[in-house]
Amino acid sequence: MLTVHHLRISQSERIVWLCEELGLDYDLKLYNRREDNRLEPDEDKALHPMGIAPVIQDGDLVLGESGAIVEYFTAKYANGRLVPAPDSPDYPDHLFWFHFANATFMTNGMMAIAAQQAGAQEMPPFVAERTRKAWEMVEARLGEADYFGGSGLTTADIMMGFQLTTSRMFNNMSIEGMPNLQAYLKRIGARPAYQAAMAKAEPGMPPKLD
Repeated sequence: MLTVHHLRISQSERIVWLCEELGLDYDLKLYNRREDNRLEPDEDKALHPMGIAPVIQDGDLVLGESGAIVEYFTAKYANGRLVPAPDSPDYPDHLFWFHFANATFMTNGMMAIAAQQAGAQEMPPFVAERTRKAWEMVEARLGEADYFGGSGLTTADIMMGFQLTTSRMFNNMSIEGMPNLQAYLKRIGARPAYQAAMAKAEPGMPPKLD
C-alpha cells in the first residue's frame, strides 16, 4: 500500500499532485501544523530521521525529500509520463527547472525566513537580489513555453508549483505585473488532477493561483 504523509501548507503538496497526475491508488495522511510554532507535529516528525515533510511509505520503503520521491514515482509508476525523453529538446530545460525549484528558488525563500527570524527588518541585499533574479527568470521562461519543461506538464512544474502558489501565503507576495506567470497558474488551476490534489491536501483552503 502506498501512503503519502502530507504536512498541511507545505511542499509535500507536490507529492499529492503527482499522485493525482499519475492516477495512483494511495492513502493520504494529513497533519496540521502545531499551534505554538507552526512546525510539524511529533507524529509526523517521527516518520523520518530528519523530521521533515514529505514522507512516503511504499510497502517496506520509507522515503523522504520531495525531489527524491518525485523521481522514485516517475521511475516506478509513470511509464514515461511527465518526464521528457533524454533526446527531447525539452529535456535540458526540464532538468534545469526540476532542480532549480529546491536548489535555488526555495532556498531563497528559506534564507529570507531565516533572516526574519534572526530579527532582520528587511531582506539582506544579496537575498533580495537572488530572489528578484529568480522571479524574473520564472516570468521569462513562461513567456517562452507553456510549462517549465516545455510544451507539456512535467515534474519540473510539480516541483516549481509550491513556491509559485501556496508558499506565497507566508510572505503575501503579489504576482501583479507577471502576466506569463498569471496565465500559467490559470492553466495549472484548470487541471483536474491539480484540483483533486489540492482539495485533498488542503481541504477548505482555495489554491493561491493569483
